[in-house]
Amino acid sequence: MVWSGSWVAERLGVELVGDGRPEGDSELKDLLGLALRRNPKRAHLLVSNVLGKHVPQKPSVVYGTGFELGRRVRELLGDTEARRAVVLGYAETATGLGHAVADGLGVAPYLHSTRRPVEGVARAGGFEESHSHATSHLLLPEDPALLAGDRGPAGPEGTGTDAPLVLVDDEFSTGNTVLNTIRALHERYPRSRYVIVALVDMRSPADRGRLAGFAAEIGARVDLVARGSGTVTLPEGVLAKGQALVAAHEPEPAGATAHGAAGPAAPGPRPCTRVDLRWPAGVPDGGRHGFTPAHRAVLEPALPAMAARIAGALGDARRVLVLGFEELMYAPLRLGTALEDHTDAEVRYSTTTRSPVLALDDPGYAIRTRLVFPAHDNPADGPGDRYAYNVAGAGFDAVVLAVDSAADTPELHAPDGLLAQLAAHTDHVLLAVVPTYVPSRPHPRAPERQEPPVLPEPLRGPAFSSYAPDEVGWLLQDLSDTELEAPTEEREEAIQSGGAHYAESLPVEYQPSAAYQELFKAALELSAARVARAVGTVTETVLAERGPRPVLVSLARAGTPVGVLMRRWARHRHGIDLPHYAVSIVRGRGIDANALRWLAAHHDPADVVFVDGWTGKGAITRELSAALAGFAGFDPEIAVLADPGGCVRTYGTREDFLIPSACLNSTVSGLISRTVLRADLVGPEDFHGAKFYRELADTDVSGHFLDTVAAHFDEVADAVDAEAKELLAADRAPTWEGWAAVERISEEYGIHDVNLVKPGVGETTRVLLRRVPWKILAGRGAGADLDHIRLLAEQRGVPVEEVDGLPYSCVGLIHPKYTRGATGADGKAVESK
Repeated sequence: MVWSGSWVAERLGVELVGDGRPEGDSELKDLLGLALRRNPKRAHLLVSNVLGKHVPQKPSVVYGTGFELGRRVRELLGDTEARRAVVLGYAETATGLGHAVADGLGVAPYLHSTRRPVEGVARAGGFEESHSHATSHLLLPEDPALLAGDRGPAGPEGTGTDAPLVLVDDEFSTGNTVLNTIRALHERYPRSRYVIVALVDMRSPADRGRLAGFAAEIGARVDLVARGSGTVTLPEGVLAKGQALVAAHEPEPAGATAHGAAGPAAPGPRPCTRVDLRWPAGVPDGGRHGFTPAHRAVLEPALPAMAARIAGALGDARRVLVLGFEELMYAPLRLGTALEDHTDAEVRYSTTTRSPVLALDDPGYAIRTRLVFPAHDNPADGPGDRYAYNVAGAGFDAVVLAVDSAADTPELHAPDGLLAQLAAHTDHVLLAVVPTYVPSRPHPRAPERQEPPVLPEPLRGPAFSSYAPDEVGWLLQDLSDTELEAPTEEREEAIQSGGAHYAESLPVEYQPSAAYQELFKAALELSAARVARAVGTVTETVLAERGPRPVLVSLARAGTPVGVLMRRWARHRHGIDLPHYAVSIVRGRGIDANALRWLAAHHDPADVVFVDGWTGKGAITRELSAALAGFAGFDPEIAVLADPGGCVRTYGTREDFLIPSACLNSTVSGLISRTVLRADLVGPEDFHGAKFYRELADTDVSGHFLDTVAAHFDEVADAVDAEAKELLAADRAPTWEGWAAVERISEEYGIHDVNLVKPGVGETTRVLLRRVPWKILAGRGAGADLDHIRLLAEQRGVPVEEVDGLPYSCVGLIHPKYTRGATGADGKAVESK
């Protein structure tokens, strides 16, 4: 037998080394193969043979592997502690594995993280998985007490308050994701015991030493249970070698229909057979909102009848694949295990995925074929390709596709959709739809509602900010007397290493040099009329669609000057005084929930219009949409001055031009800092924090910027009327063009992290002012809009590379894998205080 990792191992020098036992190497290779990633931070992908994600496997093997791990956890904890445990699985790969572990424990409720926000369901937390293709995870339990550690044993022992938390992932490699999750949850729901479960423990010797230190740091016991263990040895330069191999074997653009042994997809839609599962009422489709032992007791006896209905529709099929859908792994897995008992056919199980991987038809490579199809569940982060591996060319004469009802969309049935792709490679496609479970009312275990403490009134100038008191109310707390600033290089290293979140500190607020201030003034004179025109257009659009008296809520701080200008336009042209507030939103942490509570208490949420300065790749657009999922009545749509990324439908322009407020930091934003979210400073009933830099008053141009733009309102009025009328009649649906460009640039320049690619003039300026820049990409022939970019780049010693075909005027690249020894960060952007 050829090991399915030999192709990669031979070409990259990657080795899998067992746990030291004589049979350790062979056992590890039985569990894992190797493939090459296309869009990760790692060159290689460990491909599990027993997970049921990339490699079709017997459902009984997949389920039995997870179930046995659950039994081992039960033995570790003991029966009493096992009855009190809660199991948390990771989306998307470990949702089914985690559920099987919970089944093995026998009495444990189960929850998995999700990348799908659900309207009306409040977030109980979230975290980032930095090396993943899709990084942001949400926790959306129906029962708000599920993560709080208050599950007590039944009977006379009473109610416990310290339930063990069992975290399940497919592999434990560096340990960063799991440990960061524990740290975040421990701050909010402290407990004394955690158990980490993985199919394979592949930590390096250095990473293995971190677990004991971490447990001591948080004051809790942390155990690890794994099916197999070993290490991955990576030679020097493995990332570059992997990229070269991918480029050599996949020169065609991403989005091709199939690779490896797969032939072309069918030219049009093909019929499929729907199977009415008669899924038991009230049983969730999975663990997105929690799955309890009571749910399990209803599902288990219903599985044989559902499998019988599938078997009856299969005819004489002899080789059958049950194909799940991204996070929906457990329901199709259990249908598969039941189907094994109801048919003599050979049954296999796998699921579709978001992750792009190179496919290569070689027996020594783990991903032999790939099907590519459009996302079909209206994902919050926009459209994109999805994948099914080792399905095409695998000899299946029937495929049972199981999706939840939220994914049974026209895109699924389209000519290029997944059903058509499957029909091109098998004789018979069955579609089994599981009802999407959405909590509709408070959970019976939810605590009785208590009136929250009264929140403070908004901060206003001149006590907080240099804006007039009627221009904006800041839904923030004043942290002006707190030392929060850290040198740029130290912040960058901490952020990229995972040691700190960017919102836990502030960059030093330098005063701009005289040359740079003159450049700002020249840029303002050059573009003020253009900005005024965009302000008028976006305001008229908002008034027409969200009037008659919308409540402007700026995303601090880049959105605040825009919100003030929109308010001034409404008063100047229509005599309307619009309420205007500024709130904090933090990537990876969400919007300030207390600020939303205040807004809901003082205004109709339907009247709230969120405002930002510009879009880059659309990260904040997606963050806001996800953050508002648990808050009824708020519209997640953002109104922006400029939308070069094609991420929103309410904008003043989609041109990428210099908005002068992007040139400076607090001195053009009312002397207010970036917002801060840190557990020791921001309590559960506090607004997010920010600082007021009164000491920079001599260089403050906030009012000058507003007055200069507003002075052009009358001269652009006719143009605004024409543009607004045209926009209101146009198709303004987001194109997400910017996101596609960012992904391409991330790969072409070997960065493999879209968070380090900052597109557009505004974001590039931020990179040069606040981060550690690596290089700047400028559209060939870009003119005066980039003068300040060129000056900043020269001051920091950062190269500017002119390129063709750039959808933005420029793109800033943050130094990847930054340490203070890295080049291109001499800190000479501006004069120090």
